[in-house]
Amino acid sequence: MRLFPKETDFFEIFDKTSENLTRAAQQLVDLMENFVNVEARAKEIHEIEQDSDMLTHDIMKKLNKTFVTPIDREDLYALASRLDDCIDLIWAVVDRIAVFKIKEPLREAVVMSKDLLLTAEVMHKAISELRQKNYAHVQEHCIEINRLENRIDRSFRDALGRLFEEKQHDPILVIKWKEIYEHLEDCSDRCEDVANVLEAIVLKYA
Repeated sequence: MRLFPKETDFFEIFDKTSENLTRAAQQLVDLMENFVNVEARAKEIHEIEQDSDMLTHDIMKKLNKTFVTPIDREDLYALASRLDDCIDLIWAVVDRIAVFKIKEPLREAVVMSKDLLLTAEVMHKAISELRQKNYAHVQEHCIEINRLENRIDRSFRDALGRLFEEKQHDPILVIKWKEIYEHLEDCSDRCEDVANVLEAIVLKYA
């Protein structure tokens, strides 16, 4: 019988989750650039989202069983929750595209999706650097995430403006794309939340 339980590597789980986020974002970009087999693509991203849910549940369960954690418990919880939100929202984008029977992507959605992929890639690097305690590099990556969030926010505003001013869009299509755009922008906001959590951790431990 083990007197002291094996130490949980929370950062390994975060690394897997952020890798899943990058995979989901890449799948989203692939769909936007090659708009075929939407239902099959949606299923693939849903499987990634389900796997990430299991990783999040694993973190929460281990948090309750681990006496000593590498960083504050509330920071681990916040990081897990915000990462899970990001993946959930990418899944929500693709789910709406499938449910709404969207026939082709709009240019602005492609642009926002590509910036989300860039954000996910930077976030994965930031979490890897956090694991290595390279706090200065974490901070640099967080600044880049914030910059990309601002760019996606501007794209969102421009996309809504074009959506409502272009006469060829029927009202139902406008409603559909407005919701898709909102999920893309919300995902970017949650990514910025992850950056804020990472910056808070850096301030505590740097």
